[in-house]
Amino acid sequence: MHVKRSVCTLIGLALMSASCGYALTGRGSFLPASIRVVGVPQFTNATPYYEIEQMFTEKVRAELIGRGRYQVLPQDTGVDAVLRGAIQTMTVAPANFNQDQQVTRYVVAIGMKIEFVDLKDNRTLWANDALVFREEYDLPPDFQAGNPQAFYGQAANALGRVTTDCARTVVSAILEAF
Repeated sequence: MHVKRSVCTLIGLALMSASCGYALTGRGSFLPASIRVVGVPQFTNATPYYEIEQMFTEKVRAELIGRGRYQVLPQDTGVDAVLRGAIQTMTVAPANFNQDQQVTRYVVAIGMKIEFVDLKDNRTLWANDALVFREEYDLPPDFQAGNPQAFYGQAANALGRVTTDCARTVVSAILEAF
């Protein structure tokens, strides 16, 4: 009986220590070694929402800089590769209502097109024409008391979370070959 328990324990430890094949993200890059300077020009904005392209562009630049391997410039000339983005849609829609049929929760959804091009070889390394990022947010109780600033504050916070998610997703996809 003691031998069976020891064998089972050894098998269990061996299984637990076996690698599953996953690795931490952000540890490397699958980009060609010739890419050292990445251009991230201002994204385009086809929505009626003012200046959201600036928020997205800045977050993507900061995420690339945070990875520490590339010089990031705000133009598409004099660089090894360029990341271009287009914000195609932005919707803010009610997601939940209270018993009085007043909106208590909204969802913001952003539709984007992103392309990463190696300018030396003139080839697209990564592209996605249908990226969608969503975030929900609750209206605070003071909005229901007639404070419109509460609505805009929550919307801005949600948009900040969406831009962060977008930047992480795009940069990870480019650098880690997903």
